[in-house]
Amino acid sequence: MDSTSKRKSDHVRICSEKMVEVKNITTGFENVHLIHRCLPEVEFEKLDLSVEFLGFRFKAPMIISAMTGGMAEAAKINANLAKAAEELGIGMCLGSGRACLENPSCTYSFKIARENAKHIFISANIGFQELLTYPYGELKKLVEMVEADALTIHLNPLHEFLQHDGTRIFRGVLNKLRELKSRVEFPIIVKEVGSGICREDAELLASAGVDALEASGAGGTSWAGVEYYRSMEAGDWERAELSKTFWDWGIPTAISILEVRTAVDIPLVASGGIRSGLDVAKALVLGADLAGLALPLLKPAMESWESVLKLLKKICGELKLAMVLTGSERIEDLKRKPYILTGFVREWATFRKLKVRV
Repeated sequence: MDSTSKRKSDHVRICSEKMVEVKNITTGFENVHLIHRCLPEVEFEKLDLSVEFLGFRFKAPMIISAMTGGMAEAAKINANLAKAAEELGIGMCLGSGRACLENPSCTYSFKIARENAKHIFISANIGFQELLTYPYGELKKLVEMVEADALTIHLNPLHEFLQHDGTRIFRGVLNKLRELKSRVEFPIIVKEVGSGICREDAELLASAGVDALEASGAGGTSWAGVEYYRSMEAGDWERAELSKTFWDWGIPTAISILEVRTAVDIPLVASGGIRSGLDVAKALVLGADLAGLALPLLKPAMESWESVLKLLKKICGELKLAMVLTGSERIEDLKRKPYILTGFVREWATFRKLKVRV
């Protein structure tokens, strides 16, 4: 197994076996309060969860966020995720395609998603380090190889720094994004991986021409936590301590949504600690267009596509109840509902002068 495939295998194993979520920080959704309507004036059976994202119709405002690919066990995981997404009519982002770029024989573990989901939106995915080092033609070829509709580029400076084989070169990403956008026809999405996107960076990314953002904030999986376990297994105590120090680093998801929406109006996915349909509802009310989930779906995806579908349907049911209780028949109705901020989220929003709808 090559180093990239081994790293991906380590990530799946650790995320499925260890406690990898944040410890002393939250998404901030507990500080977001929706207004209960005792006269909702809606019919449950007529609720419409459908939305449009980058020209694609989703039957519910959710996307399966990037997880894995490039090693043997990834094929089963991606097939199960894709089958469930197809059944529910939602989107999916593949795991990092670096393994494909390094070894085309790994392509099947990614392409299997399209084989099991002919009609949904699927995004390929690479890291910013591949953006900096691979020719644009290779990135375009990756999208074609896995039969994707878009390309997601993940920004993960903390994770890269903590990996013993990660990069420490973080300069030149914006220029590369501008150039890539001018050379391809498919949409470009830029996402974080658990540390969130601030207002300043959202403005810069939008100015580079990206089509959408995924503000994957703090509150869910800690990739510093994942690297803590990898470093401990490798006997790298110094790196393990560094990872432990930054375990809870990042902008909470609820706040990151407000940060991005204060700066730009391009399509936005909220992820990072989304665990229920109520979390989805709050993310949408704050300004997101979709909510993304990854870690909660990993173990179900290692079992069967039916297990994935069961959890996703549960979340959709919770979202529907949140819509009823706020008097919202459509997702667009929900997104216009008022909300109250309290606690740390309110303090942050006030100090940063973020746009808040009342």
